[in-house]
Amino acid sequence: MRISVVMAGLNGAMAVALGAFAAHGMAGSEMDYARGLVEKGAHYQLVHAVVLAAIAGLVHHVPDEKFLRIAAYAMLVGIVLFCGSLYAIAFGGISAFGAVAPIGGFAFIGGWLLLAAAGYRRFG
Repeated sequence: MRISVVMAGLNGAMAVALGAFAAHGMAGSEMDYARGLVEKGAHYQLVHAVVLAAIAGLVHHVPDEKFLRIAAYAMLVGIVLFCGSLYAIAFGGISAFGAVAPIGGFAFIGGWLLLAAAGYRRFG
């Protein structure tokens, strides 16, 4: 599951860079709202990058578990839609992306539930 490892690394690096930018490059009270969005996006992106790496490791040991593979894609969709929408609002002021964030949130939830289902099927 090479794509999960690659995506984990890229998303982890991006999350750290954006988190650092929010902390150091978005100074001033006028940036509070945007900074908060970027920090939240970076937090969720980093957590789910780690999960992508963990899923890739699990797939290596349980290669026939389709729920794990689908969980990885769901996590990636969540990163793109949830975190991406927060970044679009923060950097572009495009508030319409606020409607996209919940879809990404549901993708995260679905990914976690698929991970749980894979664990139950394999180890339950």
